[in-house]
Amino acid sequence: MLYFLRVGVLFFVVVSCSAQCYFERLQIGVLPPQDKTNRPEGCVDSEGSTHVFGSEWVTTDCFNCVCSKFGISCCNKIPTAIQLPAECQLVVDKTICSYTIAMASDPTKPCILK
Repeated sequence: MLYFLRVGVLFFVVVSCSAQCYFERLQIGVLPPQDKTNRPEGCVDSEGSTHVFGSEWVTTDCFNCVCSKFGISCCNKIPTAIQLPAECQLVVDKTICSYTIAMASDPTKPCILK
């Protein structure tokens, strides 16, 4: 039971402390105050997809993104700065945006942190 508690705390600390985030301001051209027909109704991401205000999505690079009236904010779902013992490694599966900590000598076995 103590093992699961340690692993759970590690994942929480890793995700909270090493999340890589960025913000892209909403791009709006200069419009005359009377022109209400060309107001944006959402955000356009770097892949050219439009997202309505308030929507959330996951990018192909495993970033959680949110569209607001101010722009797009995104945070990486996969930790990028993590210190592990030499015998452990981070194994990433970008197809489902998940990761595990495994033995460097055998990535099929979980690494037990002491």
